[in-house]
Amino acid sequence: MQTNRITVIGAGVMGKGIAYVSSLAGFDTVIMDVDEKMADRSYGDIKKLFDKGVGRNKISMTDREDALGRLRVSVSYEEAIKDCDLVIEAVPEVAEIKRAVHEAVSEKAMSHTIFASNTSTMSPTEIASYGNRPESSIAMHFFNPVHRMPLVEIVRGLETSDATVTEVEAVAKKMGKETVVVNEFPGFVTSRMSCLIGNEAFHMLQEGLGTPADIDKAVRLGLNHPMGPFELVDLVGLDARLNNMKELHSKLGERFRPAPLLEKYVKAGRLGKKSGRGIYDYSE
Repeated sequence: MQTNRITVIGAGVMGKGIAYVSSLAGFDTVIMDVDEKMADRSYGDIKKLFDKGVGRNKISMTDREDALGRLRVSVSYEEAIKDCDLVIEAVPEVAEIKRAVHEAVSEKAMSHTIFASNTSTMSPTEIASYGNRPESSIAMHFFNPVHRMPLVEIVRGLETSDATVTEVEAVAKKMGKETVVVNEFPGFVTSRMSCLIGNEAFHMLQEGLGTPADIDKAVRLGLNHPMGPFELVDLVGLDARLNNMKELHSKLGERFRPAPLLEKYVKAGRLGKKSGRGIYDYSE
């Protein structure tokens, strides 16, 4: 099977980024969300990404026009899924939401359609159990911001077929991404490492070891990370990080217990860039 049409479900930050790289790579792309306002807003946000790409000489005006011509928006599962080859789900890391999406896909998609979940910690085997095609289910873990981050972490579920892995690798590479293929285990590779580092940074902060800026600077310059742990969590979202920590804590034990300060920030509504304030203040 060769993928030509991709449907991205979920018009949040990750969904918009995936739809951008998908349409730019030459795939006919639908971005679908049950929230009509969010779905409509996503097209404008993706258009702005293309405009920035042209302004920075990363893409040509022809590339922009061709990609936008391949992109459309939908609020209907039936319309969005009926003729697609690959569904990439990018909804929140909540089992009930992913279950609803997978059930809808299983009911309405064609028999050859592959279902990929953009999950950072959840089990692709469990997600596959929500539908009726485990051999065609897999995780494609994209990173934020999708158009800049070079990696897609591909995670096999227990019953994922070799053909599904091969096709998803080919799709990711056509999108210009590097890939790693790993077997399912809670947190995969990247989320386990990122969560441990980020959670330890919160422990350091609550212990008074240093300021967020100094801790970030030490990690950037001393460990050669492109971003400090607090800069990264503000980008990812403190609520998303807390959900990941809770999932890993339930599966892997005490070393992944969320730092109390992380929970406090989330309770205060300090969720990062998307809320205007997280560890740092983005209100201006």
